[in-house]
Amino acid sequence: MPDVNQGQLIASAWEKVIGSTPNDNIFTSRALFYALGEKGFKEEADGGRLIEFPVEFAENSTFKSYDEMETLDTTRINVFDCARYEWKTHAGTVVFSDLEKLRTQASAGKFDYVEEKLNNAKDSHIADLNRAAFGDGTGNGGKNIEGLRKIIPTDPTTGTVGQINRATYAFWRSKQATGTKTSTAFDNVRSSWRSVYNQCSNGGTEHAPTAILTSRTVFEGYEQTLTTNERFNSDSTKSRGVNGGFSNDALKFKGANVFYDEDCSPSDSAYFVNPKFLKMAYLKGAWMKMKDPVEPSNQLSIVYKLFTMANMGTGNSRRLGVVTAIT
Repeated sequence: MPDVNQGQLIASAWEKVIGSTPNDNIFTSRALFYALGEKGFKEEADGGRLIEFPVEFAENSTFKSYDEMETLDTTRINVFDCARYEWKTHAGTVVFSDLEKLRTQASAGKFDYVEEKLNNAKDSHIADLNRAAFGDGTGNGGKNIEGLRKIIPTDPTTGTVGQINRATYAFWRSKQATGTKTSTAFDNVRSSWRSVYNQCSNGGTEHAPTAILTSRTVFEGYEQTLTTNERFNSDSTKSRGVNGGFSNDALKFKGANVFYDEDCSPSDSAYFVNPKFLKMAYLKGAWMKMKDPVEPSNQLSIVYKLFTMANMGTGNSRRLGVVTAIT
């Protein structure tokens, strides 16, 4: 008998493949991109040396009370400026050898190998961008996009954002409060959130945050504070039983949707954002752009390149906020 050590069963029966695509065992929710993407978070630019947001930063101080014949103040007051951000590039490649592509074709393939590997590349690209979007722009030697930790920092009185120094210009500071517990876990979550929400809004109503992004721990801590207001319903005409919890997509705070993102950093923070004031600007033709495949001259292979040229920024820092040190 041949000594190939595979066995009669393997030689006589095919594997039963369950499902038509590989099961995702790696990717997280990437809630920052998906939650804000529906609300106009991304902004296309058809070119430009830099990304620029016009900024109105001062009142016209010539407006005041005057005597009957007093000379009006004709001082020219500067009230406009701009915030500027550099373009950043995030990219990656997918490589297939001719051998692996050919031996998984047609009936020999358990699934569409090429398509699923390209789908993995797209998911990997979004995952990389989502992690960077929670960073401070210093990742990978400063080549990463600028993220929430820089745009909405723990200490908004320091640092330079959009080439504007926050230590010098108070108008350019985002809002911040601390959510550390007083006696029991998460007992200050709602009061600290209320404070930042109101600070980010005009009169608590206009330009208010539309989403709150946090970690799963804080998300569950906030949900815990709502249990005293629970109401259990059982519709006996449809199904029996009691729903002992809220649907995650039902959680809101003052109308803002509350999400958790596994990439949230720091994990004890909650970011208050509005896609009108937090933007991911990208160059036209450079958002999740898959280039035509290239065949190297000295290899039996095919290379796909996927890239995004973009950066995250704001033109109105005071409409963005964070609650930090939530316990």
